[in-house]
Amino acid sequence: MLLASAVVVWEWLNEHGRWRPYSPAVSHQIEAAIRSSDPRGGSVVLGQVDSRLSPYIIDLQSMHQFRQDTGTIRPVRRSFYDPASAPGQGWQWEWENDAGTWTPYDMEVAIAIESAHSRKQPCLDLTPLGFCYLIDFQNMTQVNRQSQRCRRLQRRADMTYPLVSGPLPVPKGGGPCSCQQCMLVLSVKTNTGGAGGGGASIQTLGRRSLTMPPPPSLPPPQPPSSNPNVNPPSIPPKHSSSANEPVPTGTLISPANSVTTPPSPVPSPSPVVMKPHVPTVPVKNLNGSSPVHPALAGITGILMSAAALPVCLTRPPKLVLHPPPVSKSDIKPVPGFGHCCRKTTKKQARKGKTPEEVVKKYLQKVKSSPEEDCTICMEPLGGPSGYKGPGVGPVSRAESVGRLTQCGHQYHFQCLVAMYNNGNKDGSLQCPTCKTIYGVKTGNQPAGKMEYHVIPHSIPGHPDCKTIRIIYNIPPGIQGPEHPNPGKPFTARGFPRHCYLPDSEKGRKVLRLLLVAWDRRLIFSVGTSSTTGESDTVIWNEVHHKTEFGSNLTGHGFPDPGHLDNVLEELRAQGIEEDDGLMEK
Repeated sequence: MLLASAVVVWEWLNEHGRWRPYSPAVSHQIEAAIRSSDPRGGSVVLGQVDSRLSPYIIDLQSMHQFRQDTGTIRPVRRSFYDPASAPGQGWQWEWENDAGTWTPYDMEVAIAIESAHSRKQPCLDLTPLGFCYLIDFQNMTQVNRQSQRCRRLQRRADMTYPLVSGPLPVPKGGGPCSCQQCMLVLSVKTNTGGAGGGGASIQTLGRRSLTMPPPPSLPPPQPPSSNPNVNPPSIPPKHSSSANEPVPTGTLISPANSVTTPPSPVPSPSPVVMKPHVPTVPVKNLNGSSPVHPALAGITGILMSAAALPVCLTRPPKLVLHPPPVSKSDIKPVPGFGHCCRKTTKKQARKGKTPEEVVKKYLQKVKSSPEEDCTICMEPLGGPSGYKGPGVGPVSRAESVGRLTQCGHQYHFQCLVAMYNNGNKDGSLQCPTCKTIYGVKTGNQPAGKMEYHVIPHSIPGHPDCKTIRIIYNIPPGIQGPEHPNPGKPFTARGFPRHCYLPDSEKGRKVLRLLLVAWDRRLIFSVGTSSTTGESDTVIWNEVHHKTEFGSNLTGHGFPDPGHLDNVLEELRAQGIEEDDGLMEK
């Protein structure tokens, strides 16, 4: 028996479908909790190691992270990497964000960067990993190949991630194959055929992820280094067929004489070959694309391997956020549009009608109040308004209740004035019951720029047309009177944001209406992010966009046959009808 080792990196899934690594200290804490907790599962309070993570708890039974103050739940996973790679040697690669702080790269990207750095490459193109960036090691910068924006990056020494080990059998006739497929097959055979029928051990040189809590039979993790500030030696990662490859997932096969390997969007350093050659028969990918239950697929795979039948590992689909690089000469205007950019400025103060005059414009007088409650203040319409705040003057009894002209819903006049004063004060009114909009609704989107053009690539589900790319760019700034906290700074995370539409007749119709929404400041808002919990930041404003170009792993990509119709409906809910787009040429 041989002893193979791997470093454990705990990761969480963000809103863009990327697995983001926890720090080495947090990973050590979680591994220690696994060893000390009930084998059936437990919880880990992350704030015990990092005070910035005090709202977060990990439930090991369900493998989810829970944020206590917002209720946000995210999947987590336990991944394994080569001990000679960046996480095993204590190297962290980070890029400088808009706030001037450092953000770690995804672990796969960090390993690729460290590998290129150890080989003394002058630069590294991240396009094969799904990112349109170029790493310049000489200047220690990251360059966006599309926008040419340049950010600083750094290589920082930290403690190593926890190390685990497991037994690896030596096959007859020589040493073991080092590829991760053979190692995992041999691992499953050994552990299911041995005494006691224990579960599969972990011994991959690349990366493997668990979607269930790890077994309690693993040896305890290595303790953190007592001096994390000491620079670890620069050891180049091992060059094996499993380095920097995507996560393998189980697939059953039947014996035959040839092999069919599913294509991978990330080129492998060397091809993976299994003997004897067998065709793959997909049973289950972890992304849920198969109707076969994952537990059934896993058990079947173990039984087949125990019976000496071969089991092949395939790779799940790769997240493709951005299109291939596009030269400036290939970028074309959208047909039927005489422009390719739209800017918004700060909200201009509206002069003219008072709030009372605006509300009266949309109301009809009511002779006798119905015996029902006002759904704003929850007081009877026959009595006075329950609103006692400032900004609303007294009214006569004859004007105390009004009926909205289009939908017919009735409210206290003072309640409607108070609701208007609490909104954007743009001359429009929206029924709080049925959401009917009176006037032209506008939002509180900060100043920014919207660009749009056609690129010569097709998105999945639309092979017969090119793609409209929309680029939104909003800088951070100071909140105005229409925002939640006037005078307080707001952040703008993730800009520029790239979104995609098919360059079809319907796609261009959606673009025209999105331009109307942009002019009315309805695409974005300032508030609290539902994904990160951050307050006073720029957020989407209930008009969904597709930000995933070549896949749909996060639900924000293609193919999605109903997407364009859904966007039209969401724009209609914002008061933007198809006729409004006729003026956009």
